[in-house]
Amino acid sequence: MPITLTKTYAAFVAAGTPDARAREAAEEIANFKHRRSGIKSRLQNIEGDIRLVKWMLGVVMACVAISLVKSLIG
Repeated sequence: MPITLTKTYAAFVAAGTPDARAREAAEEIANFKHRRSGIKSRLQNIEGDIRLVKWMLGVVMACVAISLVKSLIG
């Protein structure tokens, strides 16, 4: 059985929407919310990966800067 939002379904029925259409609309809204939460979690994973790449780039840049300073001084 598909996921539905019971309060949304009840509101559609109270507004005079036929039963089948109210159920379809409530299911569609529930599916949208489910997809949105999935996208949100994937974006959080991507943000974590970007943070890691920034740290790695900072370490590499620091190593290059140290090598450059050593070669210029010595």
